[in-house]
Amino acid sequence: MKTIMTTVTRRLAVAAIGCSALAAAMTMPAKADWPEKSITIIAHFAPGGSNDLLARLIATELSPIIGQGVVVENRPGANGNIGVTTVSEAAPDGYTLLVASGSALVNPSIGPVSYDLMKDFEPIAYLGASPNVVLAGPTSGVKTLDELVALSKAKPGTLNYTTPVYAAVAMMTRLEKERSADWVRVPFKGGGDAVTAVLSGTTQITIVGEGNLTPHIRSGKMTPLAMVNNIRSQNFPNVPTLAESGYDGPPSKASFGLFAPKGVSRTIIDKYVAEVGKIVNDPDFAAKNLKARSLVGAIGTPEAYAAELEKDRAEAAEVVKNAGLEVQ
Repeated sequence: MKTIMTTVTRRLAVAAIGCSALAAAMTMPAKADWPEKSITIIAHFAPGGSNDLLARLIATELSPIIGQGVVVENRPGANGNIGVTTVSEAAPDGYTLLVASGSALVNPSIGPVSYDLMKDFEPIAYLGASPNVVLAGPTSGVKTLDELVALSKAKPGTLNYTTPVYAAVAMMTRLEKERSADWVRVPFKGGGDAVTAVLSGTTQITIVGEGNLTPHIRSGKMTPLAMVNNIRSQNFPNVPTLAESGYDGPPSKASFGLFAPKGVSRTIIDKYVAEVGKIVNDPDFAAKNLKARSLVGAIGTPEAYAAELEKDRAEAAEVVKNAGLEVQ
């Protein structure tokens, strides 16, 4: 009997130890040697735009710091919804991240989406922002917004514009109504596609973050007509703001952030916050990769970024409502 009891006692002890170990593993925020494999950053627009650019810059700098490969995957489509949804459904283990632009905030105001940026994601860092600018392509011949409106009246139905920015859609819709302009919005997959379309002449106008177009503005291939965020550009200080051009409209900027799926441990989030903060705040990195492309670094705490996102989301919803944009 004593032998039987001893065996049972030992088995119970082993089982208890096993349960304790399992419970500890389940509550452990992250292994000390994390990460153990490569990390994927999803850019939810096509290659060539600021969204893609920032993802690749972060990936390049982050990889040697964490000792693992960091791969960028472009998942364009549905105005960015496909890429955002992909990350919202990823395992919350820190191995899948999202670089999202401001459109991810506005999309729920335009139509049904399967995600909520504030509920389904952990904000890591506000990577930066770029002022939005109205640009005309080489075939338009216009130099000002007034000339653009006049051209649209002279050639009704022939001018196309593209933009991922719903504040810009609101502006163009308002101008069309108030100034009897005549232009057509065309879809796009990303800033790079918009640039290609304007340079080729298939689309005459684009409103995107200045960072997408800095080289083409400098070369004279594109003409900046107005800064939509009503702050003059540090790289092109002679370009007037929307207000200075005599037009009203909601100010807007192209903002970008780094996110993880909801549920990633705080230990991993803190690691990303620390390392990505070092990257973006490095003076050499900022001068070479951000300022030169009219991007302003905006690293802060995840909590501060979450508060900024809430503010931006409310403003975006108001812009969509006031513009009377169709909910799909």
